[in-house]
Amino acid sequence: MIEGKTTQITLKKQPNTQYPSDYPMKLSYQVYDLLLKHRFTIAHQSRDVQDTLIVKLEDEGHIGLGEATSNPYYGVTVERMQDSLEQFRQVVESKNWDHPSELWEMGKAHFSEDAFAQCALDMAAWDLYSKKLGKKLYEVLGLSPNHIPQSNYTIGIDSLEKMVAKMKEVNWPIYKIKLGTDHDLDIVRALRQETDTVFRIDANCAWTPEQAIRNSEELAKLGVEFMEQPLPREDWEGMKEVYQHSKLPVMADESCMVESDVKRCHGLFHAINVKLVKAGGITPGIRMIQEAKSLGIKTMVGCMTESSVGISAIAHLAPMLDYVDMDGALLLANDPAEGVKVTDSGVEFPDRAGIGAILK
Repeated sequence: MIEGKTTQITLKKQPNTQYPSDYPMKLSYQVYDLLLKHRFTIAHQSRDVQDTLIVKLEDEGHIGLGEATSNPYYGVTVERMQDSLEQFRQVVESKNWDHPSELWEMGKAHFSEDAFAQCALDMAAWDLYSKKLGKKLYEVLGLSPNHIPQSNYTIGIDSLEKMVAKMKEVNWPIYKIKLGTDHDLDIVRALRQETDTVFRIDANCAWTPEQAIRNSEELAKLGVEFMEQPLPREDWEGMKEVYQHSKLPVMADESCMVESDVKRCHGLFHAINVKLVKAGGITPGIRMIQEAKSLGIKTMVGCMTESSVGISAIAHLAPMLDYVDMDGALLLANDPAEGVKVTDSGVEFPDRAGIGAILK
């Protein structure tokens, strides 16, 4: 396995970021219903609308934005996230923190069961912090945008005809194909007839070890790059078999949600997909990426079906990564924000400080 990039980031305060105690900081949040262009189906859920919570942190004339979507699979609702943030309001607005990582640590216990809400807050804190410095987030992190992996474009589960039509609708260099049906190989064969572009597949926990190993043989012949989360999250014994016998590299998603999962994935997965909402934000996400690199595990940061707020934040971490999945806003019919643009040829960063996202 080729080792990934090894960029190290120190989560420390930069100079000239003192927050005057007599200047009020304001926390607010708003719910948006994101309409999808097409019904989006994966192995365990379908949706036409995705609700999301966008958090604002306002201070000294700057506004930091963060985002986290609801997710019924993990029991996350926007109401629950709002309650968690409201209970933490006094800590946030007290301004007894100078750096996003400090705020994250202050909220570690409070948000121990609500990583999604902490992610939205942490993202907004990083956006605000970067804007106070007058820098883009990737500059604050000491990263260069010159070498960013190409994002894939996701094709959700549907009839063969509709999946082919979705792929033809968006000409893209890499497709992630959602699987978890009783005719998974037929789907990939049908899509392969339409294009010779790169395929990645994501079974979202739907297979048994035997299915994963058997399917990997045919998928390798069909030009698939890797398999993401073939088994249920807790099937660690099954993953030993898959890791040893798969004809394709395997990537963890549901099996690598938080920092403590990274080490556990070593020797069971070739790569991990860090989801910021599951991890609790940018602060722990960076630590997860760095730990994976130290173990020789490749890294991806993936997205939910979220607006350009969340996608823009991911884009600033992309220089650290081997792969990236940040197509969420491309699947929307009514993105309420604008920011980093993900295209079939790369990424376009707006000339704005922070993550670069603004609400329309």
